[in-house]
Amino acid sequence: MCVFCRIANGEIPAYKIYEDKDFIAFLDISQATIGHTLIVTKEHFDNIFTLNANLAEHMGKLIVQLANHLNSVLKTENINLVNNSGALAGQTINHFHLHLIPRYKNDGITIKFNKNKLSPADFKDLCTKLNLIE
Repeated sequence: MCVFCRIANGEIPAYKIYEDKDFIAFLDISQATIGHTLIVTKEHFDNIFTLNANLAEHMGKLIVQLANHLNSVLKTENINLVNNSGALAGQTINHFHLHLIPRYKNDGITIKFNKNKLSPADFKDLCTKLNLIE
């Protein structure tokens, strides 16, 4: 059984800040910033690709609730939402979870994206390939 399943089942202690029938939210043991929280499904899903759509809908509301709560209590107005799905994305625990990382001025965290330069034709081709608009 994975570590997050064991936390959700109460077999391993955690610094819980929220719990309902589907989710548990607790402070990450490695605080990237003060208040760094994980939202974890109680049911095991390996990653976003296997997550139940109904749970994802419930989680969306929970994310907003917890983000606002963290910002209110910790007096910050910024937050990163991070999910790593799959090894290439940096996932180290194969149980779906989302990081809520409150951001503070001069907290030393940088998230940098590579700049892949695409031509207008490449953008058009990619947009056509990915388009879900009916």
